[in-house]
Amino acid sequence: MKDNKQINSVKLTQGQTFPLTIKRLGINGEGVGYFKRQVVFVPGALPGEEVVVEATKVQPKFAEGKVKKIRKSSPFRVKAPCPIYEQCGGCQLQHLAYDQQLKEKRDIVLQSLERHTKLDVEKLDILPTIGMEEPWNYRNKSQFQIGQQKNGKIIAGLYGMDSHRLVPVQNCMVQHPLTNKVSEEVRKILEELQVPIYNERTQKGIVRTIVTRAGFQSGEVQVVLITTQKEVPRKKLIMAEIQKRLPEVKSLVQNINGNKTSLIFGEKTLHLSGEEVIQETLGDLNFELSARAFFQLNPIQTVKLYDEVKKAASLTGKEKIADAYCGVGTIGLWLADGASEVRGMDTIEAAIIDAKQNAARHNIKNATYVTGTAEHWLPKWVEEGFRPDVVVVDPPRTGCDRKLLDAIKKVKPKKFVYVSCNPSTLAKDIDYLAKEYKVEYIQPVDMFPHTAHVECVVQLTLKL
Repeated sequence: MKDNKQINSVKLTQGQTFPLTIKRLGINGEGVGYFKRQVVFVPGALPGEEVVVEATKVQPKFAEGKVKKIRKSSPFRVKAPCPIYEQCGGCQLQHLAYDQQLKEKRDIVLQSLERHTKLDVEKLDILPTIGMEEPWNYRNKSQFQIGQQKNGKIIAGLYGMDSHRLVPVQNCMVQHPLTNKVSEEVRKILEELQVPIYNERTQKGIVRTIVTRAGFQSGEVQVVLITTQKEVPRKKLIMAEIQKRLPEVKSLVQNINGNKTSLIFGEKTLHLSGEEVIQETLGDLNFELSARAFFQLNPIQTVKLYDEVKKAASLTGKEKIADAYCGVGTIGLWLADGASEVRGMDTIEAAIIDAKQNAARHNIKNATYVTGTAEHWLPKWVEEGFRPDVVVVDPPRTGCDRKLLDAIKKVKPKKFVYVSCNPSTLAKDIDYLAKEYKVEYIQPVDMFPHTAHVECVVQLTLKL
């Protein structure tokens, strides 16, 4: 007993160096180890490694540290190919072999279930993570902040990890090559024309961010310039140069955000030239993407993800489907040909307008979309005689609203298909439904290679 007390009284101090064996990866891609029973998070360290760590932050329940030396290296450690990998912070796992990333992502899901549910995790069917054949150049959208150096040179990139230092990014290895090319050329145009760049510290200047989105199938590019005000010096010249140098830019848009905020977009959007939208295709579906429209960032893996949703829904053509958090209708429309009827709802009215247009464009007549919450619409639909056989949800990172889960319990669909981008909130929501619903299987999908993110498709069935 005395020994335990002595162990617990040994506390880490900031700046202290100590040996650590890394047991697993944490949800943010950092190595996790235990020093005198205290959990320590170490970015860049990999499971199985023996490292010497310097404590950078010490809290009562955990500590954070940085690697000073690797005594025993993981056999899966590789050299990160990106030259700015360690400064940028956009990726967390480039130093881990890709096949092993997929195994660790499955393990992150497993850990979340162990931590946040009372289920017997050993008995759960957690399938191997579905990865990418080519896990690079997969992102269809970039949002590069811009800043100006003292010599007048404009830089475009991302803020470094835990800092407000802008790291220039000229060729991001996870971005589609078109977004890299266009962002860099727009940066040059702004520099050549000496356009005033926003300075966060002084809150002076005009252009804040270059947002670029590319259609993988169409090859079309949309550029959004985020500015602090409507008037931009030499705006016509900027437009002319973009049109001349970048014929792939089919849509040029300005968005005004004059607030002191970390949010990228403001409320007001102005169409400058070209089309208002660009085209993108997923499978047999074609989508028009406006500047503010939400669309999955990895179109290649999105097709795999949605096919897994279809598999989990196991449709025969007779099912009624409710699509909560439906957004612009992508998942519901993907399932429509295997269902008798699809109804979707979302609280964002602009998304519902897009969903209706997407259904009409594809001549999908068995899909209906309404604005509002699932907890309002599901019971109302049941009263009107529409009882869904399958409910599909794809909620934000915060997980499902408790009221929605209560509505699911009340409406009792035979199948509940949960698409998740956060294993922790997924586990908590599964646990809340555990009395009513059985987890048939969990399918992790890697939507963002070289980052710590992992998506899952979960098939839950009503316990009879």
